[in-house]
Amino acid sequence: MGSQTRFVGYFTLFALIALMPVLGVYPVFVMKALCFALFACAFNLLIGFTGLLSFGHAAFFGAAAYAAGYSMKVWGFPAPVGLAFGALAGAALGFVFGTLAIRRSGIYFTMITLALAQMVFFIFLQAPFTGGEDGLQSVPRGSFLGIDLASDIKLYYVVAGLFTAAFWFIHRIVHSPFGQVLKAIRENEPRAISLGYEVDRFKLLAFVLSAGLAGLAGAIKTTVLGFATLTDLLWTTSGAVILMTLVGGMGTLVGPILGAVLIVALENKVGDLGTGLASLTGVDWFNSLGESVQIVTGLIFVICVLAFRRGVVGEADALAARLSKSAR
Repeated sequence: MGSQTRFVGYFTLFALIALMPVLGVYPVFVMKALCFALFACAFNLLIGFTGLLSFGHAAFFGAAAYAAGYSMKVWGFPAPVGLAFGALAGAALGFVFGTLAIRRSGIYFTMITLALAQMVFFIFLQAPFTGGEDGLQSVPRGSFLGIDLASDIKLYYVVAGLFTAAFWFIHRIVHSPFGQVLKAIRENEPRAISLGYEVDRFKLLAFVLSAGLAGLAGAIKTTVLGFATLTDLLWTTSGAVILMTLVGGMGTLVGPILGAVLIVALENKVGDLGTGLASLTGVDWFNSLGESVQIVTGLIFVICVLAFRRGVVGEADALAARLSKSAR
């Protein structure tokens, strides 16, 4: 895809995000989707561009959600400082995970990240400051550089701005010399080593950057919804972000955004879809579709793996390349 086409695509995407409230879409729903879109983009930086499959990214997302929420509710941090604190907490935890995990590769790397994430989950389950199974409730939104975040619309544009800045940052990473080294490690790690690159240092830095961005997503989510729960730390949240990335297109910049929006929309609207199908077809079973979200997402995962190995955006790019080649 040419740079001009890419620019038009990005401009269209962010113009659409800016117009969502004007189009009548519920702002809190879109903000939640943007949080998970940023989470998926952060995860994609690690798996799509470095080739490292982490099954513990929920630890960074959830720990940052609690860190930001606690700092704003108990310590009285303003929203910008609380968000930064959450992102730093995610990055610090990512440094610990990465230091231990990058010593191994493949399935061993993945299982180490999962084991460490489960340890973090049980620590937060028992820690008194997290509220246990009740979670951390009533986190104030506060203000952001003089903007009162009590208004959903004002908060929406702050979140959209943060998401845009984070996406630009990821774009710069991917298209920098550092990003090219990450792609070289993904494609052929022994060759990257033979060229003199300290591969472990590059992988660790990629892990920390990914964890910090995932932490920022978790911190924003707490600010938007006003609470952080243990669900943010569950291994199923790590599985969900993997699904979002695969559905949208691993190794593409826009793919994880599309995948996150599709999965979040599905989780929130599948009940309404079932009710509509029940009234349309007269089949009462469709009314219970809202209770079967995991079955539906699992089915989507199977279809994606079997028929859309490169995800929606990846397959679209491949089709465009084939059409362009045949037109010559």
